[in-house]
Parts: sequence; structure tokens; C-alpha cells
Amino acid sequence: MLLNILQYGFIMRGLEAGVIVALIAPLIGIFLVLRRYSLIADTLAHVSLAGIALGLLFGINPIFTAIGTAVVASLGIEKLRTSKKVYGETALALFLSGSLALAVVILSLAGGFNANLFNYLFGSIVTVTTSDVWTIAILALVTAIILFAFFKELVFITFDEEAARVAGLPVKLINAILIIIAALTVSLSIPIVGVLLIAALIVIPVVTALQLKLSFIKTIIYAEVFSVISVIAGIFTSFYFNLSTGGTIVLIMLAIFIIIFSCRKINK
Repeated sequence: MLLNILQYGFIMRGLEAGVIVALIAPLIGIFLVLRRYSLIADTLAHVSLAGIALGLLFGINPIFTAIGTAVVASLGIEKLRTSKKVYGETALALFLSGSLALAVVILSLAGGFNANLFNYLFGSIVTVTTSDVWTIAILALVTAIILFAFFKELVFITFDEEAARVAGLPVKLINAILIIIAALTVSLSIPIVGVLLIAALIVIPVVTALQLKLSFIKTIIYAEVFSVISVIAGIFTSFYFNLSTGGTIVLIMLAIFIIIFSCRKINK
């Protein structure tokens, strides 16, 4: 009976897209969490909401408009952060509140809230199309290629940015690349967990894996495992109990975190 749901096309599309996103999110999340950039994911998610609103207004695939707005905003955030004229947290607050206000105004022009918008806000595997799966797969591949091409530099800058700068690494460029691929990851996660829960998908598996206090590579591997398990279990659970896909995935991630955290406390 458990495998009967695999006969449904939308479940297969959801699983395909979900696993792809689950594999990519922790790869970005590890760098954001260790550099204390976790709020960037949340900010870019709200920026993506403005992009989705634009897509709904003009009849364009919201994923593409979300990508465009998130990438542009990511460059703006990095520009403000490196200018030293605005503190990093302040730049995030400006973009978060500004993009949310813009999204509300655009949605009012588009005729207000509708079922499609709620699917993008909270995630819905029912609405994931074959085109979405291909789009997510291609963007994930591009993100992975960029990430692995600059992996050593990203690790160096993550642990000691000043030393990396002294060593002659193009720190500004690497930071810009990191935030751009973070924007791509946020955008391609929208159909699975929704705008409001994207940050959790990027951050929670990494934070859970960090509790194990392992090497950098092993932490990434465990974060990937926790992420994939959460997404697959979340999709199955949401189907059988008629629950929100995104919310279910995040709650399972939190449950895994609580278990790992509690076990660590007991073993001390």
C-alpha cells in the first residue's frame, strides 16, 4: 500500500524535485550557517515572493521571475554589506521588508491572494509540473557545478576571510558567487517547501549535522542524509494524512534535530 502512491505522476514529480532540492540545499546551507549568514536565506525567500507576485501578475512562470528578483537582490545585499555604509543585518532587513511590501502591492494589482499563491507560499507537490522538475534539475546542476568549482575557496573564506584576502583570493567575487547560488537554491526550492519555509530547508539539516561535531565533509554528508530523509518522509506523510507538504517536511527536520540534540545531551 505504501508504494501505491508511486503510481501517481504528481507524486513522482514531487519526489524527483524534492530529492534534487534536498541534495542542493545543505551544500549551500553549510557555508551560510558557518558564516552566520542564515538570515540571508530567509531574506531571499521574501524577495522571491515579490518575484512570484510579478510572475502571477504578468502570466510568467513564477519560478523564473523569482530567480531573477532573488539574484538581483542578492547582488544588492552583497554590495551594501561590503560597502561598510550599512551593517549586514540592516541590509537584510531593508531587502526583507521592502520586498515583502512590494509583493503585497503587486498582489493587490494582480487581484489579491489566490490558490496558486498559497501553493507557492507553503509548497505543494500537486502543482509541480514536468517543466518545473526540468527547471529545478538544470538550476541545481548549474549551482552544483559553480559550487564545486569554487569549493576550496569557499571553505577557506568561510573559516578565515581575512587570511583568504591576504593570500590573494578574490574574496568579493567568491562572496558574490556564494550569495548568487544561494539565491538560485532558494528559488528552485519554492515548489517543494514554499517561500515561507525555504530557509528551514537550507539551515535545519546543517544545524542538525553540526551537532555531531564531525569533519567538514562528514557534516555535509550527514546534512544531505537528514535533508533527503526529511523531504521523502514529508512527501509520503503529507499525502497519506492530507497535510501541507512544506510544513510536514520542516516538522520532520525539526524532529530529527531534537532527537540528535537530545542524544548528544544524554551522551555528555
